[in-house]
Amino acid sequence: MRQFIVRSAGPLRGEVTVQGAKNSVLKLMAASLLAEGTTRVGNVPRITDVETMVEVLTAIGAVVRRDEVGDVLVTTPAHCNPVAPYELVERMRASIVVLGPLLARHHFARVSLPGGDDFGSRPIDIHLRALSELGAEFTTEHGYVEGRCDRLVGTRVVLEYPSHTATDNILAAATLAKGTTVIENAAREPEVQDLAELLGAMGARISGAGTSRLEIEGVDELHPASHRAVADRVEAATLLAAVAIAGGDVRLLGAHHEHMDMYLEKLAAMGVDIEPTVTGISARFAGRPLAVDVSTLPYPGVATDYKPLLVTVLAVASGVAIVSENIYAGRFRYVDELRRMGADIRTEGHHAVVRGVGRLSGAPVRAPDIRAGAALVLAGLAAEGETRVTGVEHIDRGYEDFDGKLRALGADVRRSDDQPAGES
Repeated sequence: MRQFIVRSAGPLRGEVTVQGAKNSVLKLMAASLLAEGTTRVGNVPRITDVETMVEVLTAIGAVVRRDEVGDVLVTTPAHCNPVAPYELVERMRASIVVLGPLLARHHFARVSLPGGDDFGSRPIDIHLRALSELGAEFTTEHGYVEGRCDRLVGTRVVLEYPSHTATDNILAAATLAKGTTVIENAAREPEVQDLAELLGAMGARISGAGTSRLEIEGVDELHPASHRAVADRVEAATLLAAVAIAGGDVRLLGAHHEHMDMYLEKLAAMGVDIEPTVTGISARFAGRPLAVDVSTLPYPGVATDYKPLLVTVLAVASGVAIVSENIYAGRFRYVDELRRMGADIRTEGHHAVVRGVGRLSGAPVRAPDIRAGAALVLAGLAAEGETRVTGVEHIDRGYEDFDGKLRALGADVRRSDDQPAGES
């Protein structure tokens, strides 16, 4: 049984480089399907979600490899097999982003309904409704969505919610549509801007990236390009939360403070001294964090991915905080694991009341998803005794060498295949 074994080892010190953004890289790789030839994506982390996307693209007919510097090269043929199979898509929800590129270029796509982290219902209706407005027709049967069109036609699309993944899918599809597409209430995340930059380098005509209104003038053909993915703000947020929990003085190379303003404001209110630098972000903290209320909201608000990290910091904070989840209804499922470690957290609906305790207690816990898994590892930094976190496969989906980076900062974290003590 693979697990992380964590012990408190005092304040963290040193510097680490933030990996490329998982939530960007996967969409950049899928966008390579829009053009015949080889597209190069740099700053790609070695995580299992990237491996899954490689398998998805390979099943579609692309050839994917890493070069000697670690860049991912996706060679897309003239004619793809526009089918994304169940056994791959069920592993990772982001696989749905191949739907838009396949429809745009091949006018047909058959994609399994997606899987991924289990923290509540996240239907793809918003994707299908928007692509239907561009002229696609869909049928759903036997666990697959099948879409057809002659050529997508530009139109005005109003999203009922600024979904990051839906915006990516529609943006990619609209690049090859006839005429102009306008996406209202579009997601504004840095990763959407990153995708728009790659598509622009491929010959797409896009304006408004980073705002709630995207305008895309369709072109007849795109060409391959090279692009370096933006840094992963969620990994940066995770390492900053580690400083808030364990204390210390840490520098995150490559991190973009402007991509996480609201999160940094929350950490600052907790007492963490955060400073933008020429090379990234520095964070210093000593003592015990202060409790602050948190509500998740679409970007540029506090991202739902940040919430398990903040709840873990609040679990050892001075005072009482109320945390409200406004994105996914089921995203408090890790709270029982924190309670096993002595956290005082009460949940009701989409709210949690967190009463900070002076110290957590090491215990065997299980990661239910990527970000909650990382948060449980961080909880071990503030716990007496030993914490064993199983469900490592979830953490490996989003973090490259997570234990190695924490060790580089002085944390006592190691990966083991041993069975937890007392279990058989």
